[in-house]
Amino acid sequence: MEPHTKATLAAPLAAVPLPRDPGTPDRPPAGHTTSTADRGSFCLAVCSCGWRGPARRSRDLARKDAGAHITP
Repeated sequence: MEPHTKATLAAPLAAVPLPRDPGTPDRPPAGHTTSTADRGSFCLAVCSCGWRGPARRSRDLARKDAGAHITP
């Protein structure tokens, strides 16, 4: 069996902003901007406040995570 040589590298997870300090309230402040980021075969929701959701194989579930983050 030959090794897979045509793989493309995904951006490191360090490129995703880190979550906020644990002492901050769970309710997001106004003005959040959420999006999804692909990491290989996974997708995760990220927010301008630094929050990030769990890695999902479904973009739709990642979008739902982002929606749940914005709504109190």
